[in-house]
Amino acid sequence: MADPMRLMTLALFAVTSTAMAQSADPTRPPAAWLTPVDDAARAAGDAAGGLRLQSVLMPQGGRPVAVIGGKTVALGGRVGGATLVRLNEREAVLQGADGVTHLYLTPDVEKQMIETPKPRKTGKTGPVKGLP
Repeated sequence: MADPMRLMTLALFAVTSTAMAQSADPTRPPAAWLTPVDDAARAAGDAAGGLRLQSVLMPQGGRPVAVIGGKTVALGGRVGGATLVRLNEREAVLQGADGVTHLYLTPDVEKQMIETPKPRKTGKTGPVKGLP
């Protein structure tokens, strides 16, 4: 006959491991980024023509590239009938027949400037008397 404490420990381990296996991976991109963009979404009039900026690579001394809609596009290259004309760490700018399109790496993130308080002026600065 099995020890009751041992059975309880095994049951607790089984429940815990199952719960951990079902929890979401915090490093996984949002589900919308993982689903491929289909022709229906493009036809619906998506502002960027169904294109999403997924990654930006800016190698030192190399040519910057962007991953847009699953395709690697070098600066000056073409994707979806538009040319990649400008690229920085968080944005790609495409120029096409429809005009200029801005693709953002994190379009749903609202950015706010944080203002730090100015340091207060206290008296004199310099060495403190009595310290080596």
